[in-house]
Amino acid sequence: MSRTKVVPIPVMGRHNINAYLLLGRRPVIVDAGTPGSGQRILGQVTAHGVDPSDVSLIVITHGHIDHFGSAAELHRLTGAPVAGHIADLGPYRSGRVRESYLPTGPMGRLMARNRKLHARAEPFEPAVLIRGETSLEDFGLAARIMPTPGHTAGSVSVLTDDGDLVAGDLVAGSFMGLIRGKPANPPFHDDPQQNLTSLRKMLALNPTALHVGHGNPLDPDRVRQWAYREHDRLVRLHAAGRLTTRGK
Repeated sequence: MSRTKVVPIPVMGRHNINAYLLLGRRPVIVDAGTPGSGQRILGQVTAHGVDPSDVSLIVITHGHIDHFGSAAELHRLTGAPVAGHIADLGPYRSGRVRESYLPTGPMGRLMARNRKLHARAEPFEPAVLIRGETSLEDFGLAARIMPTPGHTAGSVSVLTDDGDLVAGDLVAGSFMGLIRGKPANPPFHDDPQQNLTSLRKMLALNPTALHVGHGNPLDPDRVRQWAYREHDRLVRLHAAGRLTTRGK
């Protein structure tokens, strides 16, 4: 197959919330933005010369409303099946985030009060249910869906054979992408330590770039340096009894 091209699709602001269009033998959309974003995403897909009926799959990286909010709408607009991990079926089927958000810092504590994050999206049932590493060859893309739990239990990333990692909220650009190129935690994590383990597993595969849900692409070496510091920070929080994790 030819090289897979990763095209960011801004859903809110320039890079505050991103979906992605992956162009291979057939196009695949990753993430679906907030509720009501379907037409905006579709407009950008068609602007890149893609017939919506050619989209082979819509991959949802996790069960937060700014990533799955328009999945049902995009499914209707394209006819493409939706893929999601079994562990995040609750939000997909209900249209709501399953449990309260667990902030990673001051921004998360502020954002957790935003009513839009607690709104109800149109529910959907993933036609492609992800349980483990899943090849996208049958969908016309030289890439794999990789389970990367921690941000949510059912978080996934997409790794192309060329080394591009479409990482959802595994890591983010600082201040929701406002500081270009600087890695940071997204506003929320269900399990920060598990998420960091997932991030390190993906970095061990030597990706060429990390394409994130919030911000511009991140350089892997810079993310490795950040992950090292983040490990030490989480160890200190855990030792002090201040590390909040889902179910604990």
